[in-house]
Amino acid sequence: MQGGGVPKRVRLKVIGQRLDPGERKPARCHSPSAAAPGPASSLLYNPDVKTWDVIIIGGGIIGLSLSIALRKRGATVLIVERGEPGREASHAAAGMLADFPLEMPTVLQPLASASARMYPEFVHELQDESGINVDLRDQGTIFFATTQHLHEHPSLATNCPLPSPLNQLEPALGRVNLPAIYLKERSVDPRALTAAALKAARHRDVDISSGTAVTEVLLANGHASGVGTAKTSYSAPVVVNCAGAWAGQLPPHEFPTRPVKGQMLSLAAASRDLLRHVIRAPEIYLVPRSDGRILAGATVEEAGYDKRTDADTIQRMHQAAIHLVPALAQARMLEAWAGLRPGSPDNLPILGATPTPGYFVATGHFRDGILLTPVTAQVMAQMVTGGQPEYDVSAFSPARFQNSPLHN
Repeated sequence: MQGGGVPKRVRLKVIGQRLDPGERKPARCHSPSAAAPGPASSLLYNPDVKTWDVIIIGGGIIGLSLSIALRKRGATVLIVERGEPGREASHAAAGMLADFPLEMPTVLQPLASASARMYPEFVHELQDESGINVDLRDQGTIFFATTQHLHEHPSLATNCPLPSPLNQLEPALGRVNLPAIYLKERSVDPRALTAAALKAARHRDVDISSGTAVTEVLLANGHASGVGTAKTSYSAPVVVNCAGAWAGQLPPHEFPTRPVKGQMLSLAAASRDLLRHVIRAPEIYLVPRSDGRILAGATVEEAGYDKRTDADTIQRMHQAAIHLVPALAQARMLEAWAGLRPGSPDNLPILGATPTPGYFVATGHFRDGILLTPVTAQVMAQMVTGGQPEYDVSAFSPARFQNSPLHN
């Protein structure tokens, strides 16, 4: 298989001590030992020997979900996270599962729609295993179409009619001089989703090293052999780069990823029923949570790795939210934050095997990381374990950047 995969008959030897599964920290790893009979998943556990089949760089929702998918296939997994798991792009996202064709690149539409369909089962498994409610809501989205939308798609209002008059669906909405359509979309709380995935991963004995930045992917005879950090190294025959906006910084392949800043805020509505639907208007979108919070967002800024919020920007977004829902003028602002989405030159994901055998990448999800999580975990787990991905991801191969000066 191109890029290599989890070897069918391999044993990795890691010397260290056994720790509490809830707070596992990996010991220093040594090189893989000689091949041993039987698949890695059938090896007996020795408290002084730790075997990893796959190392995942990055503990966001993509890396965590992939670790669970790999554990289901019997692979042993270590996640190496530069900060705290789930505290970067996953923590900052709004959680709209928006696969609307007008806002989705055509080549990405099949993958996005497949992932949206997978969400109920995906969430059910995480909630069942973690005991954490991730607030998956299916009330749908009210989308205000612009003149350009209607010009390009004149049948839009006919194809996506509102199920009831707008003032009945959302009485709190102010006056909006744009036609409204209804989309059968869901939303989820990304912070709760990530917390559930983290707990489920630990429950499945995924090892997690946090506060450790990977500095390079290690090679042995041209094949991935693990990762190096400033203080130590960890060994595995397969490495998957899920480092989000930081994914392009690791030798031997500098993928052309970049951080795309997004600022958001959340408000405490006086009533939990102030909004039922996600509202998407040209100037702002509003995402209600079941506990009464309403998220408003988000900017798209090329600002490097700057995660500071700007008071004027937050104020403009706040006023746009109030214009859309006047009752939000009485709502208390709970929080304002910024996150860094992982962008790519064509704003499409980067998924698949790299030119280095055993080294894979899953990043560049831009604004669709939460939406694309279930399908990304599935197809990457299939590729890493030597299978054919269920969905065609050839358009997202890292090979499309091989002639880029940023890709070595």
